[in-house]
Amino acid sequence: MSKVTAAVAQYDVGFFSHWSEFETKLTQWVQQAASHGAKLLVFPEYGSMELASLFGKDVYSCLSKQLHEMQTIYADYEALYTQLAKQFDVMILASTFPVIQVDGSFRNRANLFGVDGLIGYQDKLIMTRFENEQWLIQPGTEIKVIDTDIGRIAINICYDVEFPLIAYQQVKAGADVILAPSCTDTNAGFHRVRIGCQARALENQCFVLQSPTFGNAEWSEAVDVNTGRASIYTPVDYGFPDNGILTQGCHDTAQWVYAELDLTEIAKVRQEGQVFNYRDWPLQNTLQAPTTN
Repeated sequence: MSKVTAAVAQYDVGFFSHWSEFETKLTQWVQQAASHGAKLLVFPEYGSMELASLFGKDVYSCLSKQLHEMQTIYADYEALYTQLAKQFDVMILASTFPVIQVDGSFRNRANLFGVDGLIGYQDKLIMTRFENEQWLIQPGTEIKVIDTDIGRIAINICYDVEFPLIAYQQVKAGADVILAPSCTDTNAGFHRVRIGCQARALENQCFVLQSPTFGNAEWSEAVDVNTGRASIYTPVDYGFPDNGILTQGCHDTAQWVYAELDLTEIAKVRQEGQVFNYRDWPLQNTLQAPTTN
């Protein structure tokens, strides 16, 4: 499949009294994207934390308690995404979920679902100060690429996209599309991730899709303030937007943003572009270290 319509969520954090309310919300989101012809749907980092509302104030007001209680619904969470991917014939990157490990620690995990269930996952690799110092989420250790019907896909979870060697290794392994779910509480945080996404799209000459959480959830200890715009970034070269932004959301509403991705254009720009950022990357390694005079 050389072309695919992507839908990238600017996803509002909700509050639920019953699981069925979340089911209804997520189904409506997926149904809307599918009705627009989208086949690749991207949800944000930590969008799943809205489910902490199901466990009451004593839990959702405590960072550690919510991590443990969330594990009781993880199987249902996976099953719902599996069902929706099959029902609407789409591929879905689920909102990342804090998944407990055998040693009792937690990983921030992004699962990619297709019509036959889980295709693959990526754990966040580099943790923010909040995750390290307050929430005690542990980093993953493996950089992955995931084989799909549209080719190999990579995932850079929020802060990960600010580190170029992660994406470069994934693109070198065959990924032409990088999914970047994010969760940022300030404009500075959003722009750090955006700048990282645009830099990765430029230097690897690939597509990068950023899906943020959106809006305020004052009840939540984890995701109380959410700032960002869903966006799709491209190489900055022939056949692509001059600013490298294919599409982006509005600043004031939850929404999907849509665009058709033509993967043949990625191969073409790497062969015929004004510049060869991806091909010329190894030239950096031939340069001498700086000297002082």
